[in-house]
Amino acid sequence: MERRHFIKQAGAAVALAGVGGGVIAACNPPASNQSQQDGETNENQGISTTMENKEVIAHYVLFWLKEELSEQEIADFAGFFEELKAIPGIKSLHYGRAAQTHPREVVDNSFTYNLLVYFDTMDDINTYETHPVHLEAIEKYSKFWTKVVVHDSWLKQAVI
Repeated sequence: MERRHFIKQAGAAVALAGVGGGVIAACNPPASNQSQQDGETNENQGISTTMENKEVIAHYVLFWLKEELSEQEIADFAGFFEELKAIPGIKSLHYGRAAQTHPREVVDNSFTYNLLVYFDTMDDINTYETHPVHLEAIEKYSKFWTKVVVHDSWLKQAVI
């Protein structure tokens, strides 16, 4: 019964994290994102896609900032994310502090900031990763963090 309760809670969390009000589920990357844009079937995965069922790349980053930073320095770190908004190819960019939700065994709120950036194509995320604005922001703000963890995923928006 515990596992069922956890699965229901996890499902609700995914629903709340939906893109544009939809529920997102992780999936494998397509052989070519162009087929996703054209609404063709991806034969490697047996998935028929339409504009309502389009995949995006989610770039999710967790930042642990140094413990000795003042609240003002922590707030100033948000400048890192603001600088990234200038990079071409970003579909959307979201960032914020860890929510102090109820402690549970499966929740890790130990990070200071998170960043969620959506891209339409691998070319877009490749441009982002090597773009001078990104590299300069890393050089400028890396003095603030002790740890960074990156998760890149293909996400499919399911229309309900």
